[in-house]
Amino acid sequence: QVQLVESGGGLVQAGGSLRLSCAASGSIFSIDAVGWFRQAPGKQRELVAAMNWSGANVYYRDSVKGRFTISRDIAKNTVYLQMNSLKPEDTAVYYCAEGQSTLALINTRSARYWGQGTQVTVSS
Repeated sequence: QVQLVESGGGLVQAGGSLRLSCAASGSIFSIDAVGWFRQAPGKQRELVAAMNWSGANVYYRDSVKGRFTISRDIAKNTVYLQMNSLKPEDTAVYYCAEGQSTLALINTRSARYWGQGTQVTVSS
């Protein structure tokens, strides 16, 4: 099994930045891809960014391209989401999840392991 723990959420003004961290533990060798998802109140959970554990096949949803960057530190078994130029519409609970591939994670239900989530609130 894989355990995922997110951190780094908080309250920020529009135009500001936050960096989220997703620390993985457990069966690290079995991790194929990691994605960052978000869910705003009353909305469906959506994939924001994802990458294979090797660092390849990076995906971003259109609304965050050029503003968000996903990266990973293999030595720390941690995946990051750097979020710049934040907008009020980015407000949501952000989750990291593990899945079979970046492509598979586009289908939210395909994720195999989930973290507990971290709240990001962007004020206008």
